[in-house]
Amino acid sequence: MAFRNAGTWGIVTVLLVLLALAVAFSVIGWQTAGVGPAQVSNSGFIAMALGVIATLALGIGLMALMFHGNRRGH
Repeated sequence: MAFRNAGTWGIVTVLLVLLALAVAFSVIGWQTAGVGPAQVSNSGFIAMALGVIATLALGIGLMALMFHGNRRGH
């Protein structure tokens, strides 16, 4: 990635720090809650996979519609 100025690098750095803090907060919260390892059945994994696929399809479809609309002047 060829960023042109220091402002862009600053924004990327801040966003990465926020992401790291969110992940750390989630992991610490999960560990201190005393929940332990999650027991997920095969049906749970299938439902999770279908949810991820549906979410990706929706996101990609909406982005394609935005791109198409922008190209046609809508």
